[in-house]
Amino acid sequence: MKPKTELRLAQAGSTLPLLLLAIAVSGCGKEQAPPQQAATAVTAMKVAARDVPVSFTYVARVESSQNVDINARVAGYLDSKQYTEGGRVKKGQTLFVLDQRPFKAALDSARAQLANSQAALETARLTLKRYQELTPRGAAAQADLDNATGTYQQAMASVKQAEAAVTQAELNLSYTVITSPVDGVSGMAIPSVGTYISATNSKMTTVATLSPMWVNFSMSESQRQSLDAAARKGLLKTPPGGVFNAEILLGEGQQYGQTGKITFASPFYNSDTGTFMVRASVPNPDGVLMPNQYVNIRLTGATRPNAILVPQKVVQQGAGSNYVWVVGKGGKSEYRTVEVGPWQDKGWFIESGLKPGEQVVVDGVATLRPDTPLKIKPLSDAQVNAELGLAPAATQP
Repeated sequence: MKPKTELRLAQAGSTLPLLLLAIAVSGCGKEQAPPQQAATAVTAMKVAARDVPVSFTYVARVESSQNVDINARVAGYLDSKQYTEGGRVKKGQTLFVLDQRPFKAALDSARAQLANSQAALETARLTLKRYQELTPRGAAAQADLDNATGTYQQAMASVKQAEAAVTQAELNLSYTVITSPVDGVSGMAIPSVGTYISATNSKMTTVATLSPMWVNFSMSESQRQSLDAAARKGLLKTPPGGVFNAEILLGEGQQYGQTGKITFASPFYNSDTGTFMVRASVPNPDGVLMPNQYVNIRLTGATRPNAILVPQKVVQQGAGSNYVWVVGKGGKSEYRTVEVGPWQDKGWFIESGLKPGEQVVVDGVATLRPDTPLKIKPLSDAQVNAELGLAPAATQP
């Protein structure tokens, strides 16, 4: 017979596996809760429909509104050049002077001929007066009176002809001094001093007016059709009268201080370039813009009514579609497919997929997955303005 102590140990040994099995079975019946996912910090903006000012930017070329070819009006030897090539000139400023001696001599001759004709006219007048007194008394024949009358009339015509010759000679002499007809910037002198100027080489130089300036640019057929279609659908509201304002952007995006307006849009399609030519007139009082300079022109004045605009970085590109992340139920991320329109500054118009009042995630989208808990920091109006690249007053609903 075994001692009682050994019997108790044997019973305990046989009970231990059953106890471990019961613990294991009871443990399998309870699922452990998964660890809670940490919230991802993001910034978000509230979607709002608003009238958004839109602009259109093109590469343009500056042209003088009055490009004047300076031509000699009389023939002669070029005596002097009296301006600085490429410099500013004023209206009436002397540019060239031709040799005046032949023209002065011609004027003196014309004046002498006038004096001779005037003397002949006086003689004819006195003769006519004498015959007018003698003929009624029968002291002179009627034929003599008729001849005297004719001679007087011929003398009067000769005086008028001589006066015209003097006027022409004075004009020719004045034409030897070649002046600028406008204020502007001068071009290179074409003939050299001492050159004989005639009808075949009469062009002397060019003077280009600096204010106003024309800024010409081309609009493709597709661009024009897109604008027309958007206006017809109500997606674009053009400025009153359809006259856009024109802002000029110089190098590195620097904005020129004067604003112009569209003054001409060609109705004719250029088949060689596939474009329509458009022109803006811009004041240039300080001469900052120069002929043949390339600039960017930005057309403003139009608006896109009741539009939804989000920052460009918000829109992600997926397989065959664009999408954004929005704040969904329970403050979790939601994948949303959207249809996008054109860009505007730093923003992107959304045609469909978003509704006013929803929140769109702006920063922190890189690590988002569907149903990711979000720690949301709303953007202020000023921050939204900066993200969209719009002026504060332009973003009011």
